[in-house]
Amino acid sequence: MSIVTVAHIRKLFGQKVAVSDVSFEVQAGEVFGLLGPNGAGKTTTIRLILNIFPLDGGRIEVLGGPLNKSTADRVGYMPEERGLYPDMRVLDCLVFLGRLKGLDKATAKQRALGYLERLEIGDQQRTKIGQLSRGMTQKVQVIAAILHQPDLLIIDEPFANLDPINAALVREVILELRDKGKAVIMTSHQMGLVEALCDRIGLINKGKVVLEGKVSEVRRQFASHVLRVSGQGHLEMGLGGVAHVQHLPSGEWDLFLTVETSTQAVLAQLIQQGFILDRFEVALPSLDEIFVRVVKESNSAVA
Repeated sequence: MSIVTVAHIRKLFGQKVAVSDVSFEVQAGEVFGLLGPNGAGKTTTIRLILNIFPLDGGRIEVLGGPLNKSTADRVGYMPEERGLYPDMRVLDCLVFLGRLKGLDKATAKQRALGYLERLEIGDQQRTKIGQLSRGMTQKVQVIAAILHQPDLLIIDEPFANLDPINAALVREVILELRDKGKAVIMTSHQMGLVEALCDRIGLINKGKVVLEGKVSEVRRQFASHVLRVSGQGHLEMGLGGVAHVQHLPSGEWDLFLTVETSTQAVLAQLIQQGFILDRFEVALPSLDEIFVRVVKESNSAVA
């Protein structure tokens, strides 16, 4: 079931094109990673989905139609710019925000206390928001977005300011929502967490979608471009112009093939350089590597 449909949307600010012909869908029970470099159009796209900005073209459907008051109450949103009330106590703030989303006071309090304990900040319930650390404030913001169990959760950089332990706690809560059939859209520059959390990704650059698909399929799509080799000898960084060489801490090398380069051409260069090959395999590139490659190729195409 499609929870969000984005079809050929466009947004301009004056003469500047912020989003141009962006399309994707987000299904129930999946986490969709909306990725891209700074200024690519991710946050603008999110604000268009939430009807914060009006569209200049295209169509967006949320929960079966245009976003309205009834469907807005079924959406949870954590913006990149944090907006909690600094003089309110943590529990009071969460109960207040939960009631704004339609929860009764008792339910809002019960859920807030439960999530505070799960995210290991139960002892901060009477602390004023403004006295919390940045990481604690981040976790309170996550709770505020999910307290009413939204059918669609949109979270902009949810892991900023979080150490690995607290990031794992937040990840667990997000996956629990997904497993209940909720849809999640998230942005993040932490590709390791994206890889562990997202079912599908869409990569935006300069306001356009330049890559979309399941994480596993995207990695396989780019696997033919990376060879991992081990052996004896020294490899030149350019490998005769057929591949970029990266030496790994394990003692192996990753060879990033240039466009139109075949495996046979790489092996020929290895032999020519006197490298004694023990093993080679097609390597699945990380999302970090794919991100850099696709953005560079997209920028080159525009230039």
